[in-house]
Amino acid sequence: MTSESPRVHEIRLGLYATPAQAEEIKERITRLLCPEPEHAPPCPVPWSVSLLDRSAETDDGGDGVPYQELIDQARAEQGTRES
Repeated sequence: MTSESPRVHEIRLGLYATPAQAEEIKERITRLLCPEPEHAPPCPVPWSVSLLDRSAETDDGGDGVPYQELIDQARAEQGTRES
């Protein structure tokens, strides 16, 4: 297998957003990956996108809540504190 052989790559994006905002971002990313969704399959570059709500999870295999730094940053920028 050469280094130029196709393989699966994963890009993760953490968002601190409402469900509606997250869905809108997902739709925008989908349009970036496939600007012509009406084309005949398959896409020239196979891809997929999914939306996961990680806020309810507490066991991410590490310490604490997944994306805790992102949550802290968003709260600091918005001037809110957890009660």
